[in-house]
Amino acid sequence: MNLIQDLDVLDNLDAPKLVPESIGTNGRKLYLETYGCQMNVADSEVVAAVLQEGGYGLTSDPMQADVVLLNTCAIRENAEQKVRQRLGVFRAKKRKENPDLLIGVLGCMAERLRHKLLEEEKLVDLVVGPDAYRDLPRLIGERGLNGQAAVNVQLSKEETYADIAPVRYDSNGISAFVSIMRGCNNMCSFCVVPFTRGRERSRPVNSILAECADLLERGYKEVTVLGQNVNSYHFEQDGTVVSFAELLYRISLLSPELRIRYSTSHPKDCSDDLLYVHAERHNICNYIHLPVQHGNTEMLRRMRRTYSREQYLELVEKAYRIVPNLSLSTDIIAGFCGETEEEHRDTLSLLKQVRYDHAYMFMYSERPGTYAARKYQDDIPEDLKKRRLSEIIDLQTRIAADKNRADVGSLQTILVEGTSKRRIDQLFGRTDANKVVIFDAHNYQPGQYVQVRITGSTSATLLGEPLGVTTLAESVLQVA
Repeated sequence: MNLIQDLDVLDNLDAPKLVPESIGTNGRKLYLETYGCQMNVADSEVVAAVLQEGGYGLTSDPMQADVVLLNTCAIRENAEQKVRQRLGVFRAKKRKENPDLLIGVLGCMAERLRHKLLEEEKLVDLVVGPDAYRDLPRLIGERGLNGQAAVNVQLSKEETYADIAPVRYDSNGISAFVSIMRGCNNMCSFCVVPFTRGRERSRPVNSILAECADLLERGYKEVTVLGQNVNSYHFEQDGTVVSFAELLYRISLLSPELRIRYSTSHPKDCSDDLLYVHAERHNICNYIHLPVQHGNTEMLRRMRRTYSREQYLELVEKAYRIVPNLSLSTDIIAGFCGETEEEHRDTLSLLKQVRYDHAYMFMYSERPGTYAARKYQDDIPEDLKKRRLSEIIDLQTRIAADKNRADVGSLQTILVEGTSKRRIDQLFGRTDANKVVIFDAHNYQPGQYVQVRITGSTSATLLGEPLGVTTLAESVLQVA
C-alpha cells in the first residue's frame, strides 16, 4: 500500500498480480487476481495451492478460465472501486462470451459486501472470506451443480493454513512471503481489518521454520514474514512462549545467507528484545516499518493507537540507539475525523524529527463498521484532505531525497532481484534498508549478493557501481 514507490521496479499494490500458465489434473483452469497488501499476495498463494490440489491449473487469460477469483482489499475505498470495475468487466464477458464462467470474490471485501455483490448488484457467483479458502473446491462444486450463489465468510479463531504449502506462482524465485499469523486485536478506530480478518492467531513455530527451510532448499535468499500485526506474534510451545523476537532469531539461524524482513509492526509491540535481535543478527535487515499514523497525541487517542506522540518518539530514539544504521518507514493518514490545522502541522513536525526513509501516505477514507464510522463524523472536506496530504507527501519526498543523497559514496550489499524495467542492461535489488538500487548488469545474476558503491540517487531510488559478488556474512565485514 505504497504511495512513494520506485516506478522502475515496484508494483502498485492496488493493481492485480496475475498468474502464469499451469496444467490442472481435471482439465479445469483458474484465473486469479490479487489486490492489496502483501498478506493478500500470501493468501492467493494458499488459494492456488488449495485449488491445485482440487485439480485446477492456472491461466493468465480469464476467458480460458473456468473460475475467475479476485482476492480483494477493503482498506481503502479506491481499492474496492477497482475491484468492482473488474467484476463488471468479467460479468459482461460472462454474459457475452462464456456463460459457464464462475466469478468469485475472496478476502477482505467478502464479508462486508457479500449482500451487495451477490443480491443487489449480482456481480459474482462465489463469496469466500479469508478463513474459508479450504472450502473453495466444495463451494465451486456446489455453484456448478445447482446454480445457486455459494458463500462462506465465517471467520475462524484457529485457522492459520499452517499445513498448506503455498504455490508461489508470482515469485521471482529469490524472495518469498511467509505468513506467520492472521488477524488483528488492536481495533484502531479507522481500520476494518479486525472485522474482515478476525482475531489474532499465530502459526506454530515449527511450521514456520519448516517453510523457511524449504525455501532455502529451493534457492530462495530472502523471506519477509507477514502478519497484520506481525510483532505481536505469540506462540506457546512445550510450555515455552515464543515471542516475535525469538522467532526471528530462530529463522536467522537457518542460514547466514538468508536475509530476513518483516511487515507490518505496531509500535506497542516493538520490544527491546526485538531491537537487540536486530543488532545481534547480521541477516535480519535493519529496517522496521513502524506505522505512526499521525503526529498529534489527541489524534492518536481518537485513532485508538495506544501510544502518545512522546512515547512514539521515545521508541524511535531508543531504536536508533540500539540498532546502528536503522532505517524506518511509516504510515500516515491525512484528514482524519476532526483534524485541525494545528494537529496536521504536528504530523509535519514529526516527519521532520524522525526523518523516515520511506512513508506510505493516504487521505482518510471512512470504512463502514469501524469505530470511527460509528462514533466520529468524517468532517474534513475533500479538498482540505488533498491539500494536507500533498503537504505531507512533498515534505517526505524531500526528506527521502536527502536521506538517499547521504547514501552516495557508501558501500551497500544488494540482493539482485532481476532486470530493470527501464533498461535491460541494468539490474535492480534492495539494500538492507529496503532501498531500491539500479546498477549495470555486467555478468551478475539474480539471486547473487553484490557489493555496490552508491554513485547517485533520487527520492525513490539509488544508483550504484557494482564492485563484485559477495556473501551476506562477508559483506558485514566489508561494509564495516
